[in-house]
Amino acid sequence: MWNSSCFLLFRGTRINKWINNLKQKHFIDIHKGATAPAVLLLIWYFGQWENTTAWIYLAIHGSYGIMWVLKSAIFPDKTWEAKCTIWYGLYIWGGLSMYWISPWIIMSIPVENSPMVLGFIVALFTMGVFFHYAADMQKHAYLKLNPGNLITDGLMAKCRNTNYFGELLIYLSFALMSRHWIPLAVLATFMAIIWLPNMRRKDKSLSRYPEYAEYKKRSSLLIPFIW
Repeated sequence: MWNSSCFLLFRGTRINKWINNLKQKHFIDIHKGATAPAVLLLIWYFGQWENTTAWIYLAIHGSYGIMWVLKSAIFPDKTWEAKCTIWYGLYIWGGLSMYWISPWIIMSIPVENSPMVLGFIVALFTMGVFFHYAADMQKHAYLKLNPGNLITDGLMAKCRNTNYFGELLIYLSFALMSRHWIPLAVLATFMAIIWLPNMRRKDKSLSRYPEYAEYKKRSSLLIPFIW
């Protein structure tokens, strides 16, 4: 009886410690990693084994999820290192699940795109991956070697949020593949309530650097040379 009580107390303490150390990245990474199995499950459920669009979608969104998890382990984004409750983590999970509307539409309707459209979407996704991960890697390496300095060259020379620009291309490729307005609306909502506020806060934080005013004049907020 005593040994059982001690075991339960020990287990409860470890669980509480684990819960208290939860970070936003834990929920985000698990969700990103779960994307490939989720899309594969949709392919199975709707019987889309012969649908080329379904497999291309699995390839690009699934690989993006895996790359995100690897990036999080190799050069993590401090934004997502903040601790959170399990309930807020589940809220994050629910929000990210809105991105799974695209594969649901593709499998359930079903949607079959032409080779030309699929080629364009893969090219768009590839460019997005380059800008997103290369920009994050540049930021990680630069700040590690030059802490406390403003990044104004490389992929950041003409755009202050090149990583978000890359992410825009990535999620736009997912939405376009569905040929439906709902995924586009989801992307626009995320941009309005998460991406843009984050970019505005970043601009406010960077304004402490003397060279920021000049840098802001020659760089765009999100889309290079446009906006």
